[in-house]
Amino acid sequence: MYLETVSRENAMAGRKKAEQNQIGLEESLVQLEQVMETMEASELSLEQSFDLYKKGMDLLLQCNQAIDKVEKELMILEGMNDGV
Repeated sequence: MYLETVSRENAMAGRKKAEQNQIGLEESLVQLEQVMETMEASELSLEQSFDLYKKGMDLLLQCNQAIDKVEKELMILEGMNDGV
């Protein structure tokens, strides 16, 4: 069952990346935690581990980008308040 899930995810990787850009920070963090738990709790093949690692890195990148975006927005708002 796990292999089917990973294979399906690999087959839809391009579409998933586009969809993933629309996922919120909180959902990305939940998915990242699930990936980490699966990697820690399971006896996985090297290929399975690598696939999960790639998914985790993609999620981490998305989380970092979302946090950066929020930080920039806060800096702009703070700058606007400083001028008032």
